[in-house]
Amino acid sequence: MGKLDGKVAVITGGTTGMALAGAKLFVEEGAHVFITGRRQDALEEAVKQIGRNVTGVQGDAADLDDLDRLYDTVKREKGSLDVLWASAGGGEPAPLGEITEAQFDTWFGLNARGTLFTVQKALPLFNDGGSILMTGSNASLGAFPGWSVYAGSKAVQQAWARIWLNELKDRRIRVNVLTPGQVASAKQEELFDEATKRQFESLIPRGQMGRPDEIATAALYLASDDSSYVNGMELVADGGTTAI
Repeated sequence: MGKLDGKVAVITGGTTGMALAGAKLFVEEGAHVFITGRRQDALEEAVKQIGRNVTGVQGDAADLDDLDRLYDTVKREKGSLDVLWASAGGGEPAPLGEITEAQFDTWFGLNARGTLFTVQKALPLFNDGGSILMTGSNASLGAFPGWSVYAGSKAVQQAWARIWLNELKDRRIRVNVLTPGQVASAKQEELFDEATKRQFESLIPRGQMGRPDEIATAALYLASDDSSYVNGMELVADGGTTAI
């Protein structure tokens, strides 16, 4: 028996990295998963990799019309949902003094505004007793130069989880934040050169980046009844980077 047997899950930004690993694991544990991604080719490849019990919906989590289309698809195909992993997000380095309005609007638009409406628009379909998790970042816990816009756009989730669980307590919907550290991914390959990757690895006690599957298992814990008594918390999975 799987930990998510019979459940319906939505994972935004589910075409690569830890969210894709999570989608695969959720399906293995019995869920039907809806994933989103901005690029149709990447979405089709992710659906192919997952193989079964998956529906891909092309869209941008920062676009409210795309979110409406996502949940219209969920309603039409499954009627309701039990798990939402709001994972779509991104960022780029920009030190104070060089931050542009466009950078602020882009990353707060996706990481903060997009996450809020991803959750809010899901509520009419949510079954009581469900689980919401949002992808944070250990950048919001550390003091990494150049990453203030990204860190700020992720830090809001910790406050939202506490407030939203209080607002949703009568429906027994749990709200938590999954906060990964440095995780090896295709996006990381785009952003960082080898020297930067080695610098980040030097901050991790084990000296190695996290793996997408390590974050996926943490997401499964928060999505499933294994964490039934965990609510309003931030689960930090960064190998101890921000603990020392």
